[in-house]
Amino acid sequence: MIRLIAQGPLTAQSWNEPLRSGETYVLGRGAEADLTADWDSRISRRHAELRVLDGAVEIRRLATAANPLCFEGREVDACRLEKGGVFVIGQTAFHVIVAAEDSPSPARDPVEEITFEKQELRKVRFRDADQRIEVLWHLPEVIWAASGQAERDVRLVNLILAGVAHADAAAIVTLGPGDGARLDHWERRRETAGAFRPSGRLVGEALRKRKRTVLHVWEGFDRTPTDYTASAEFDWAFCTPVGDTDAGPCGLYVAGRMERPFLPGSVDPANRLRLEADVKFTELVAEIIRSVERLKKLERRQSSLRQFFAPQILAALGDDFDTDLLEPRECDVTVLFCDLRGFSQRAEESGGDLLGLLDRVSRALGVMTDEIRRYRGVTGDFLGDAALGFWGWPFASDEAPLDACRAALAIRRAFAEAGRQAGHPLADFEIGIGVARGRAVAGKIGTRDQVKVTVFGPVVNLASRLEGMTRQLHVSILLDEATAAAVRSRLDPAEGRVRALARVLPYGMETPVVVTELLPPESEVPALTDAHLRSYEQAVEHFIAGRWEDAHRALYGLPEEDRAQDFLRQWITRHHRVAPPDWDGTVALPSK
Repeated sequence: MIRLIAQGPLTAQSWNEPLRSGETYVLGRGAEADLTADWDSRISRRHAELRVLDGAVEIRRLATAANPLCFEGREVDACRLEKGGVFVIGQTAFHVIVAAEDSPSPARDPVEEITFEKQELRKVRFRDADQRIEVLWHLPEVIWAASGQAERDVRLVNLILAGVAHADAAAIVTLGPGDGARLDHWERRRETAGAFRPSGRLVGEALRKRKRTVLHVWEGFDRTPTDYTASAEFDWAFCTPVGDTDAGPCGLYVAGRMERPFLPGSVDPANRLRLEADVKFTELVAEIIRSVERLKKLERRQSSLRQFFAPQILAALGDDFDTDLLEPRECDVTVLFCDLRGFSQRAEESGGDLLGLLDRVSRALGVMTDEIRRYRGVTGDFLGDAALGFWGWPFASDEAPLDACRAALAIRRAFAEAGRQAGHPLADFEIGIGVARGRAVAGKIGTRDQVKVTVFGPVVNLASRLEGMTRQLHVSILLDEATAAAVRSRLDPAEGRVRALARVLPYGMETPVVVTELLPPESEVPALTDAHLRSYEQAVEHFIAGRWEDAHRALYGLPEEDRAQDFLRQWITRHHRVAPPDWDGTVALPSK
């Protein structure tokens, strides 16, 4: 197999890629290239074409390339490289090597196989502690900063070679379903030293059988090629497990030569001390990798969940929560549906500044979701200029209806305050909110890395219908009967108040609903006192019972700014204060 090694001016600016016979590759700096060396500004986005034929690589400079190819000290437009050949573009050298093909592991055993106990390794002291600590210090940053798995592997292998000064080669290996070890990335200290292939037996022993670091030592001056290495100069290698991936167990593989000969079955004490220190260092690297990867996985999961869940819910779930908690299931939920009024008109008026309108709508949705999460709710879908929140999942709570009402009042308050500030981005926005309670299916859908949380059921449709009714009843927040019953006696008057508005039959539905308004406390709306609310509810009782003259008198004295009374007054006035003969107490709404 032919491989191409790229090496830039810095150690981390490198890669090692296989080239398949008969294939053509584009080398460049842009994303459209097959082989990318994005660290070198002298390499064009599409710089050269590489054609792999008969154990060699033919390189041709493309017309789009601004800088030349250099081969054997000359600028050329094309060249042919065989094993060990090198060409240069800018500050980056490209080496062609020929790697041996994989073959089964040999039947003979290593001269010595050594495993390591953690308590033994703790006693090992580094002679070059400063150098190794410096490498370990940079390791978390290297892992976090990598843009992907391939870049991470390149950086890790180079760091291992920096920390294990006696090693001649290092690799990231993965053990697949069979016994074959896959090289995810490898490097040799001398790039022209030839191919590198790990011992499948050693990798299997460390990653599958023992699940701990295993060291194999071969007879140091036996130069017969074996499947333990692809080049006979290696006489020791060890493999350290890192963790399991989707492709299989993954590990760090390090190989090199002894400093002095040794007797079979007994590694020289000086060699052994040095190898123990190298193993201890590699074990520390593996542990840091595991820790950082766990943190990265947790951060990704927390980041995806943070947009849906309140901090209190995330804290209750914990870091290692059972993901079954998030699976869709039927439960009692309280749903809040909040919509911006007059959005279509705003869109028409802002036809010349749609990005500005989008920014304002995003801020409005941000207010809604912030208050939903603040009161321990879960944010569901965004439906254009509307937001959906719900309570009662993933944890059931008696406070769910109260928290939904608190969130609704907080949203109303935020928009009201914005409306009083001239020039505020949300000043001319009004909102309608519907809150309903009932059974639904709630949970997450999506992949491991991208999650969408939502809720399904008639209660969601009812909350949306209630939001739509706020326009017809001239109020900001409407509750269904179940929510109103749950909060009427429990809601602190200092938080908010409720009053029944009417018994209505929503358009397209068959079951009448007694709708209830949720209002701020009297301290925030002093013109509408608690006595006014009691008078209004008396009017509603008379209205439903058909005593419309009494209902009209009960409405007398309500402040003019209380728009909710307009709904009843219009019906009563239209019929000259006399209920129709077939009156059943229900107002059928003519539209959504």
